[in-house]
Amino acid sequence: MAIQPSSCRTEPPEERVSRHPCYSEEAHRFFARMHLPVAPACNIQCSYCNRKFDCVNESRPGVVSELLTPEEAERKVKGVAAQLMQLSVVGIAGPGDPLANAERTFGTFKRVRRALPDVLTCLSTNGLTLHRHIDEIEELGIGHVTITINAIDPDIGREIYAWVYDEGVRYEGREAAELLIRRQLEGLQALAGRGVLVKVNSILIPGVNDEHLVDVSRKVKELGAAVHNVTPLIIAPGSRYAEEGRRAPKPKELHRLQERIGTEGMKLMRHCRQCRADAIGLLGQDRSADFRLEKMADDPAVDHRAREQFQQELDGRVRQRQAARSGRRPLTDQNRKTRVAVASRGGDKVNQHFGHATEFLIYDTDGEAVRFVGVRKIQAYCHGTADCNGDKGETLAEICSLLGDCRILLSSGIGDAPKAALNRAGILPLVRKGEIAAEILDSVKYSSYFEPIQITKG
Repeated sequence: MAIQPSSCRTEPPEERVSRHPCYSEEAHRFFARMHLPVAPACNIQCSYCNRKFDCVNESRPGVVSELLTPEEAERKVKGVAAQLMQLSVVGIAGPGDPLANAERTFGTFKRVRRALPDVLTCLSTNGLTLHRHIDEIEELGIGHVTITINAIDPDIGREIYAWVYDEGVRYEGREAAELLIRRQLEGLQALAGRGVLVKVNSILIPGVNDEHLVDVSRKVKELGAAVHNVTPLIIAPGSRYAEEGRRAPKPKELHRLQERIGTEGMKLMRHCRQCRADAIGLLGQDRSADFRLEKMADDPAVDHRAREQFQQELDGRVRQRQAARSGRRPLTDQNRKTRVAVASRGGDKVNQHFGHATEFLIYDTDGEAVRFVGVRKIQAYCHGTADCNGDKGETLAEICSLLGDCRILLSSGIGDAPKAALNRAGILPLVRKGEIAAEILDSVKYSSYFEPIQITKG
């Protein structure tokens, strides 16, 4: 199947997301994305955000290490595409709001379309000025747009947004939230009406919108959203929420909410990595440091035919996974489930050492079917990043706590100290190096012969 430009909207939605790693759970295992950091300005202030803070060990939206001009972005896109054959999506997500930087954003998309017509293009926005750019989005063939909608009730929204700024006027409090929400919903409905696939992102904020997000999901589904992505709150240092001492949600809180939303019939994205605005590579992988602008040739040569052949092969693997998944018996709540954590660098394999992992993929299984539950971010135990909190023991204890509902952990390798700690926490660590679903099913059979040592509390 030849690669089609993203402006083609006559294909059914499942065809249009088959190479988009954010819209397809299968695609994210094989296809890569690239975020172009060309949009520095923002027109709203979220209470959890502080874009002035950037740490090389940090991964969250709104931070970048290298801001690009549209001309530099074109050069970098070509340089990355020449080397990263699985690159299928080029998006603009910040570090501010792309539509608060409309000239830079759309100028960049025009350059990307000319230089690399085979990639999908994707835009992420808070939606404040979306209504002004519907025609331009359609004309440029931007087939995927993400809108961050954290509330549809202004009284809840006022607890999330400090202010919004539009056409020279600064709005605060309930008035600001009301304006933003109205614009977001209008923009969503307009895009869906034009055939653009819209993903809605929502940040789960305990004590603020945790109960309300079910209503948000119902509303955005009604207006035509294709996917809803609920992600845990990340509190930036120096933000209002940091000063107030607010907490991030626990994994169980996020999973419980996702399950509630799923019963409403909305398609959920469970594999989000809350990427930086300059991320490059597979989801869960950021290779931006490997593709710094100074490493790019002045005019990189892209072998479009080789890219097409490579991505056709990947597309075949995605379709195989989709066919296999559709043929499996569903995992039901009535079945006895085992929860498994997996360390993976991508490619649908157990292929990462425990100490190098910065996240674990979480699955449920009843011994016959396997269901993906979500992603849990952690601080890596090795490679120096544990120095960020000063104590590897604390890091290990935090990992055990985050994985406390898991029965098994699969990785390509693990040291004696973390192995012992996991066993004490009731988690059986196993070394595996194969395809994830097969290794999970095999490990569940194997684990029936072992009982991890349980911690005695008291």
